[in-house]
Amino acid sequence: MWERAREAYAQANGRAAPWYGVAAAIAVAVPLLAGALTGHAAQGSMVALGAYLVALRTPEGPYGARARELGLAVVVVAVGSTIGGLLSGNTWLAVAVVPPLIALGVAVPRIGPTAGLAVLLAAIRPRQPDVVLDVGLLELIGGAFTTALLLAPWPARRLRPLNTALSEAADAVAEALDAVAEHVDAPDPAPLDAVELTNPDLLAVTRLPDWEQRRRAASEALTAARTTFGLYRSDRGREDPTRPERLIEALARVLHETVTLQAVVEAARNYPPEREWKMEAQTAISALAARLRLLAGAIATSGEAPLGGEESAAVRRMGRAAEGVRRAGLAGEEDLVAVALIGQVRRSIDRIAGEVASARRVTAGGLRLGFGPPRIPETNPLPVWERVRKAVATRSPRFRQVSRVFLTAVVSMALAAALDLSHGHWMTLTAMLSLRATYGETVERLVQRVGGTAAGSMIAAVLLTLAPGQFTIALVVLFFAFAGFAMRSVNFAYWGLFGTPLAMMLLEFSLPSDWRTAGERVALTVAGTLLAYLAVRLLWPAGHLERLPVQLGRLTDTHAALVRSTADVLAGEHVRLPHETIVTAERAAEAVAETRDRLEQERVPDTELIARLRTAVRAAHRVRDHLIAVSRMSREEAVDTGPIPEILDRIADELEEAGAALEDPPDELDERDGSSVGELRARLADLDDHLSKITKRRRAEIKSGVGRDEFTPLRHALLQVSGTRYAIRSLRRDAGRVVEASFAATGRR
Repeated sequence: MWERAREAYAQANGRAAPWYGVAAAIAVAVPLLAGALTGHAAQGSMVALGAYLVALRTPEGPYGARARELGLAVVVVAVGSTIGGLLSGNTWLAVAVVPPLIALGVAVPRIGPTAGLAVLLAAIRPRQPDVVLDVGLLELIGGAFTTALLLAPWPARRLRPLNTALSEAADAVAEALDAVAEHVDAPDPAPLDAVELTNPDLLAVTRLPDWEQRRRAASEALTAARTTFGLYRSDRGREDPTRPERLIEALARVLHETVTLQAVVEAARNYPPEREWKMEAQTAISALAARLRLLAGAIATSGEAPLGGEESAAVRRMGRAAEGVRRAGLAGEEDLVAVALIGQVRRSIDRIAGEVASARRVTAGGLRLGFGPPRIPETNPLPVWERVRKAVATRSPRFRQVSRVFLTAVVSMALAAALDLSHGHWMTLTAMLSLRATYGETVERLVQRVGGTAAGSMIAAVLLTLAPGQFTIALVVLFFAFAGFAMRSVNFAYWGLFGTPLAMMLLEFSLPSDWRTAGERVALTVAGTLLAYLAVRLLWPAGHLERLPVQLGRLTDTHAALVRSTADVLAGEHVRLPHETIVTAERAAEAVAETRDRLEQERVPDTELIARLRTAVRAAHRVRDHLIAVSRMSREEAVDTGPIPEILDRIADELEEAGAALEDPPDELDERDGSSVGELRARLADLDDHLSKITKRRRAEIKSGVGRDEFTPLRHALLQVSGTRYAIRSLRRDAGRVVEASFAATGRR
């Protein structure tokens, strides 16, 4: 518990947002100042409360998406505050109405806690007949004021979120290229890995970059860029892609070719030529990464930063080094397999250079987007009632969380009503805003909230006691609103520290409070903390473990489909791997990774199970990398690939059989499993024989007088199969790890 508390206060979830803090502070403080100056403090505090509730939504993404999010928040606040105003003074009626709205916010993320907060905060205010009927309108005005301030930069900064996403994607792909460059001539990392280091600066210089981590980060950055572009509702209906789309696709091709390059580099390290090639390859790859960073800088600054030149001397030097290795191989001084692998390295570098040049041309032309009519947001085609029925029938994790939050809200509000607690809403607020889907997340939020609230309540008590009037309080609110909203994304404890005085002053602006109010706030926050803790400990489990077999089954099934698609590429039925198939496999792995993260947040995590899931997810990432490499190395023209398609079919069969066994365990073990493994081993041995035969035939072809520079089918087959062989063997190994780890995680064999 103490370790969790220390980590809760030490963590930084994001960066400070000063401009967001400025807009929220102005939106909250101006109505208070106007109310204090005009003698309408109650109305001013309600307008400020509406502004406060809408500002809590912290909208992100393009301004169009922010506008839709804020518009929905304004409507929810207006309707909720109207309902709350009608409930004012009817305590037990509020107990019946508010908890379902709080639970609805958990079930529908687009609504969030806004509806429950709006109703609750309006319902607990002392009844004031002159403003009860106008409370919805007043908070609507406040919400609209916040929306206007947050969207004010729209005309001048419309494309900034997109430029940021594209720049981050280019940077992430450059990081992946750097990881490949550092692995080209890397020494054995085992001795350094055995040394335990805690200094992050030493870790950065003594450890090789994690290729899988950087490749994953680049893939996520490209997905985020696609998502961000999709939120810009303009240029719809065009047949030709826009410049941002072309840039995203160019970066995606660079990443896929980088995956291929990593696979070929690993193979070349196992079959290296005698002549030097590593230094030139490393320099060329690093130069391409540097060019991508120049592009990222130009995108982020809207063309103000330099783009750099189109040509790369390092790439040309790598070409000369590869040509030297090739000529030595033709002269019989180098192994032909090693020569073919270096040729694949050169081709991948040339392709990456071509794609980077294409991205440079797109960026140089300017990333512009036109304006278009708004589009109705896409909705889930599954009817709402059907989704609810399915969630209830399967007792999904979200359904369990909704039920847990609903029950906790009912208990907290009923206790406040039964004991006639004048500030009992603080207990409900703490419970509803702190209760999370897992034990670890809930404890972390509770620790942050209790510490921040205790300190913030004392500050509020002092300020409310010393403040001579409403005008001074409004100025103090301005400061706390800025600090709270600006630092909220860094750590929730800061929000407790600055947001507590802010909330207290907003709710008691027209009715001054004292030290007793602060003491009750702390005591009721502790009570709400206890309720949330008991709920996460005593109520039903989250349900993630029960869904694990289905998720692992989906993981193996989607990767089996990707393997078969790769076989179709080799057979000439597809030009390249379908993007949708790759995305589906990635999402299946992400679902298992999310479950693993949830299980890590349990009170007593099952470390062995978590390690198995981590192995399965990492192996699944590598499987996709191998398949991308195989498909891109075999795309120019059809060659005699030998048993490779059959190997892929057998691997797909194993994954599909594993998926079926995970989702619907058989009563008895299938005796064919052993023969299937033996057959696959035989096919892998056939692949080695096939490569040996191609090598011998190529040597004979050269001796027969075929020109050394002539590009013959045998030369092409040797180039392709030699690079593919290592990826196929790695694919077989990692597919087996996915299956073994999945069975081990579910307790099956």
